[in-house]
Amino acid sequence: MSELTIKGKAAKDASKILAQLSSDRKNEILKKAAQALMENTEMILKENELDMKDAEANGISGSLLDRLRLTEDRIKSMSEGLMQLCALNDPVGDVLWMKQRSNGLKIGKKRVPMGVIGIIYEARPNVTVDAFGLCFKTNNAVILRGGKEAIHSNIVLVKTLQNILDKEGIPKEAIQIVEDTNRATATEMMRLNEYLDVLIPRGGAGLIKAVVENSTVPIIETGTGNCHVYVDSEADYEKALKIADNAKTHRPGVCNACETLLVHETLAERFIPDICKIFKEKNVEVRGDETVKRLFSEAILATEEDWATEYLDLKIAVKTVSSFEEAVDHINTYSTGHSEAIVTESYTKAQKFLDLIDSAAVYVNASTRFTDGFEFGFGAEIGISTQKLHARGPMGLEELTTTKYIIYGDGQIRK
Repeated sequence: MSELTIKGKAAKDASKILAQLSSDRKNEILKKAAQALMENTEMILKENELDMKDAEANGISGSLLDRLRLTEDRIKSMSEGLMQLCALNDPVGDVLWMKQRSNGLKIGKKRVPMGVIGIIYEARPNVTVDAFGLCFKTNNAVILRGGKEAIHSNIVLVKTLQNILDKEGIPKEAIQIVEDTNRATATEMMRLNEYLDVLIPRGGAGLIKAVVENSTVPIIETGTGNCHVYVDSEADYEKALKIADNAKTHRPGVCNACETLLVHETLAERFIPDICKIFKEKNVEVRGDETVKRLFSEAILATEEDWATEYLDLKIAVKTVSSFEEAVDHINTYSTGHSEAIVTESYTKAQKFLDLIDSAAVYVNASTRFTDGFEFGFGAEIGISTQKLHARGPMGLEELTTTKYIIYGDGQIRK
């Protein structure tokens, strides 16, 4: 019996116990888990340092290193994320509606746990804690398969959480980590239909594509983020500079960072030199069209591939457009359906942008960096879904539940 089969069976058994936990009991354990993270900060940082050294030796880039790195503040943030979950409404058990039929049957729809959730992800140790918190709050067991880059960090985090579960009399198999990071284990996990109720890939385009194409387990696709900011002809100039800067440079290695900046040609002569100066000061490489190249000599002439690329790095594609319609068409052509923003003082254009852009999150006069579970008031998130079935956008607690119909009768039989 393989490691994953053993873990799958244990998770399925654990999910039956988890299904019986009350909201108060879950919140009590989440608080203790949050405290355990803080108490074990030194040990967690020590293991993370091993991952950082290996990553640097293997030539991992700066933005990916940032995603891998843990600090005291980041551990504190993970702990606070678990505490915030305690304050959120527990969706499990909610009866969405109840109707009485003419034959006397009372038929309702109720939120219930999914059961066992599998997550395949890359070098972000915070996902380990976020996944535990969200799954535990929704009475789900979870099997995690992280990347080799974060294996030491992930193992110590899971053990810290398992110790709390064990002390509280909860099956520690409520959260498990696949320690074998060979590609074969990811493939096996994609076929673990007997035990996994849903599989969620979280990472770069290559990982998500592999899971979508190979998984026989039902999946929720968390998409890549080729996100856009469009600076309209009626934009507030200072707002536009701040939003474009923040969307690209705040954390360039995350999926809600801006990858393409579109600028209306009536603002180009002034705006492009100003924003490119800001980008240069922050070491952002600019790839632009002919107009951008003329206005900022250090820009690299963009290719067709640049418009479709999620850089996750200090790089950005910049293009001038002649109309609102051209901007919308460009975004809907190259977007991955994640997050897009318009900067404009025109109410009409703002509303049209919201209606016409086919993405999970669409902004007016705000940075795309807000597409995040915490910022949307969901607590931590399991990922940002760019698909349209079951879940779309930041996936919080409700998205980790399914529904069942509950029917009350009094001896009715069908005639």
